[in-house]
Amino acid sequence: MGLSRVSWFGDERLAIWPLVLLAVWQFGSSMIIFAAGLKQIPVSYYEAARIDGAGNSKQFFYITLPCLSPVILFNLVMQVISCFMSFTQVYIISNGTGEPNDSTNFFALYVYNQAFKYFDMGYASAMAWVLLVIVSIVTLIIFKTSNHWVFYDN
Repeated sequence: MGLSRVSWFGDERLAIWPLVLLAVWQFGSSMIIFAAGLKQIPVSYYEAARIDGAGNSKQFFYITLPCLSPVILFNLVMQVISCFMSFTQVYIISNGTGEPNDSTNFFALYVYNQAFKYFDMGYASAMAWVLLVIVSIVTLIIFKTSNHWVFYDN
């Protein structure tokens, strides 16, 4: 077709994009949880809003989003933890090296390489504890700020 070839895993500027697309592709389980959350919103809320003259956008912002906010919180926490723990995809795609030029060397892969490639278990263990602390802090921040944007029915 006359298009130039793109070396997705040979160029360090492009190597991260297939991994991002792979993560987006794996968002299906979160979509199932969102669908279940949508099913739990009472239809009477939408009927009352229609009677009051609310349009689709007002129904979305004043009914759907507030009622889905606990589901959004759950999916957000799970996806943040999952992002910090990205290992398998990077290991398979980069053959465990993080190449090209360490552009796909995520933290979990670096911990793995320190432990099982270089046999520096102490350093890898310390890095795993640092990862635990960072994930805990980020999760705590999400939970502390959730008081301002998560709506609970009771």
